[in-house]
Amino acid sequence: MLYFVVFPAALSLYVVWRVLRNYVIPSPLDNLPGPPSKSLLMGSALELMHRNNWRFLSNIVSTYGPVAKLHGPFGAKFLHVYDPKVIHSVLVKDADVFTRGAGTNTTTQLMIGPGLLAVDGATHKRQRKMLNPVFSAAHMRGMTPFFHGIVRKLRDAIKSRVEGGAAEIDLAGWMGRAAIELVGQGGLGHSFDPLTEETSDDYTEAVKALIPTFLEVEWVREFLAYAHYLGPAWFRRKLLDLVPHKNIQRLKNISDVMYSRSVELFEEKKRALENGDEAMLHRIGEGKDVMSVLLRANIAASEEDRLPDEELIGQISTFILAGVDTTSNALSRILFLLAKQKGAQDKLREELLDARERYGEDIPYDELSQLPYLDAVCRETLRLYSPAVFVSREAHQDVVLPLSDPVRGVDGAVITEIFVPRRTFVLLNLQACNSNKVLWGEDAHEWKPERWLEPLPRAVDEARIPGIYANLMSFGAGSYSCIGFKFSQLEMKTVIAALLPTFVLELSDKPIIWNFSGVVYPTMGGEDIAKAEMVLKLKLVKD
Repeated sequence: MLYFVVFPAALSLYVVWRVLRNYVIPSPLDNLPGPPSKSLLMGSALELMHRNNWRFLSNIVSTYGPVAKLHGPFGAKFLHVYDPKVIHSVLVKDADVFTRGAGTNTTTQLMIGPGLLAVDGATHKRQRKMLNPVFSAAHMRGMTPFFHGIVRKLRDAIKSRVEGGAAEIDLAGWMGRAAIELVGQGGLGHSFDPLTEETSDDYTEAVKALIPTFLEVEWVREFLAYAHYLGPAWFRRKLLDLVPHKNIQRLKNISDVMYSRSVELFEEKKRALENGDEAMLHRIGEGKDVMSVLLRANIAASEEDRLPDEELIGQISTFILAGVDTTSNALSRILFLLAKQKGAQDKLREELLDARERYGEDIPYDELSQLPYLDAVCRETLRLYSPAVFVSREAHQDVVLPLSDPVRGVDGAVITEIFVPRRTFVLLNLQACNSNKVLWGEDAHEWKPERWLEPLPRAVDEARIPGIYANLMSFGAGSYSCIGFKFSQLEMKTVIAALLPTFVLELSDKPIIWNFSGVVYPTMGGEDIAKAEMVLKLKLVKD
């Protein structure tokens, strides 16, 4: 019993000291320029995380440059960065020093299990090694035919709603449904949505609600880093059940639904594998889905490389969570931009119709990947409007970061490198790096797909941006970069290739607002509306 008295008291004192020292002990970051704190308690955190924070972010970038200090909650100092050399150090060169943070990893594990998004170190390397082959171009090539089958259903479902004439359609909703089905079939060999009628699935509803609910209680992340000190899992669960907070209980229930369905899907997949190749051929995805290939590879792996069932189950919700919102909202942004710019829409439609004449309606993987204007539209959208604006890391030891170019400190001194203390959070602004005028030119903030049809500016090549895709940071960099970026590209291109030859896209009279979150998403009807929605006016091309 003494443990349950002494430990909470000691933990409370430790947390209080960690907060107080931020206010009383000077930080090596104090000499960096940055916006003033908005609140003694929360710093600039509320402005930074507000869904309409675009002016605040733009001011940081334009006023303070590629390296700036931000005031976080409880007196903490954050580093805001879009300097390519610093990004390379954080995500590649010193990746073992900069982690997602104990609080982030613990929170993610509690919500979706020990998948690729929730582990680091040796466990992450082992999982990544096992998963890399199933996200290769060769594997994507084999998945393309049934991707085309899914997006044909999507096209036909939307077409049935505009055959009587032009109609306003919530394309954000349809892109979300399509992305869940593409990831469901391509990633898990499971169909969540027939795309022919309105359906409701408890698992997909839980996935949609997870991030919005978590953002309501994001403050718990700092405390969850110490959760394992509270005793065994069964006892921690009892404590969680007693927490009198509506959103924490809702988050718990969402996590329970996702875990139970993940276990069901995993056991179903294992039984199919045990029944042999013939049984797999008669299942959705014909055994080519990521999870089926992963399970077969895991069985054949050596003992030291094999993933335990708990980690395999964790990959299921990881696939869905990582692959649905990012791709569906990127697709929504592309369709929105094409509706705004008729010239680009017509040019892309012409390219796709020509490709159909040469290769048939289902354009093969290699030919689809190499369509120049389609590729340019995807790249330019991901450059200027990265679905995830930030990647955050926490330094778990003191480290010095070199800068691409010197900056001037608050005291007027020239700074060529930054000493980053242990436990400092670093916010890497991917969108600011992608649209840096110093690298991309004065038109960097303009959406111009044509820039990808000619050599990129010399400064872009010389900056050595560490991103894994097209000199961009949209899919991250290093060993923690997005493993499924080829999967995402295939999703986007097959959807666009199906929709644009069939529909003409136009803006409706209702304003569309793009909201900051873990993944940027659209809403309509005013800044106080939370529901994700993007209504465009559609009509058939022949009309």
